[in-house]
Amino acid sequence: MKLGYVIFLFLMTAALLCGSTCSSGIANAQSLSLSYAAPEQTGMDPEQLLRVDSLILDAITSELTPGAVLVVVRDSFIVYENAWGWTRRIPDQREIHTGTIFDLASLTKPVATATAVMKLVETGHIRLTDPVSRYLPEYARFGDKELPLREQPRIIHLLTHTAGLPSYAPVRDLKEKYGEEAGENLMTYLCSLPDPAPPGTQMTYSCPSFITLQQVVEAVTGTDLHSWTRDYLFEPLGMMETFYLPIGEPVDGEIMDRIAPTAYSEADGVMAGSVHDPLAREVMGGISGNAGLFSTAGDLAVFAAMLLNEGTVNGRRILSPATVRTLTGAPSGLESFGRALGWDMKSSFASNQGDLFGSRTYGHTGYTGTSMVLDPETRTAVILLTNRVYPDDTTSVVDLRAKIANVVAASVIR
Repeated sequence: MKLGYVIFLFLMTAALLCGSTCSSGIANAQSLSLSYAAPEQTGMDPEQLLRVDSLILDAITSELTPGAVLVVVRDSFIVYENAWGWTRRIPDQREIHTGTIFDLASLTKPVATATAVMKLVETGHIRLTDPVSRYLPEYARFGDKELPLREQPRIIHLLTHTAGLPSYAPVRDLKEKYGEEAGENLMTYLCSLPDPAPPGTQMTYSCPSFITLQQVVEAVTGTDLHSWTRDYLFEPLGMMETFYLPIGEPVDGEIMDRIAPTAYSEADGVMAGSVHDPLAREVMGGISGNAGLFSTAGDLAVFAAMLLNEGTVNGRRILSPATVRTLTGAPSGLESFGRALGWDMKSSFASNQGDLFGSRTYGHTGYTGTSMVLDPETRTAVILLTNRVYPDDTTSVVDLRAKIANVVAASVIR
């Protein structure tokens, strides 16, 4: 029997013994975890699924990433869970495990920010067609000129990266101009940029768009994105190891030791627990709509199961079926851009979906080496977490993501 399958059977047995009090191998009475099932019990070919082992081991041997964690979800079951390699090898060596905490980078956009926006849509606080200026008055003057209401960007444009905002913002320039108040002045800076594409006419993958959405959420709720997502999204889901600011709040040493680093230099040492993205870290103080969320594969598996099951997991409803369908589908009139609301469907950034999943598949990646792919037709999710940017940002896992997705998709036989 192959080693990967032996590990899987061990994990499944351990899960059955733990019941609902274990998450990613870490006991936590408040956490929710998914039940485990053998692949063949859920209509998947176990031999085909085990092909992921050699792909990931080859990537580690080739030094594309120091380690990886993979979880495959079918319906509401974890059918595969494994970890390979190390979180780091310098200055000391630490082995990776399924409970390792990763800097999710841009997975923050759909998991935290877009979901928060859609929850506020569901509760009647905002509409997707609302002009951004209704919540952020700076946007009444967009492109450094006053715009009539009909020409202003809407919430849906931010969610689909079609608002006319740039892909990024110059961190150094912002800090030089505004100093410690760079984050407070970011909206004014973005609205002053000349000649933006008219909203809804062009897709530019945009981190500032999701920081703008963060500002909308915070304006509506009266609290920061970190606190709101914790109280109304992650804790109700039992995602107790999903959070912003792991080094900005009192966190026990055991959790800090489990965070995969994202950089290393002799001068600065290991970066772990501080968000890798410069805009999120240096301008937004670690709480940002574009990046900054940390989580485990086990927590993300719960989130994926919630989406695959139309907003419900472990008996808890988080979103309505209508909200999930809208969140994860291409909006009317903007289908050509290949984006759902926060999620990617068929744009040029969607290579992590591979070639074999269905036409309704959606997903997202993170710069640090993270990825989620969800196929609502087969009710399958693939969660691959790496810290490929450590010790230095010189490698790519783009090809690995697509190959893993193909192997998993091909394992679905019923």
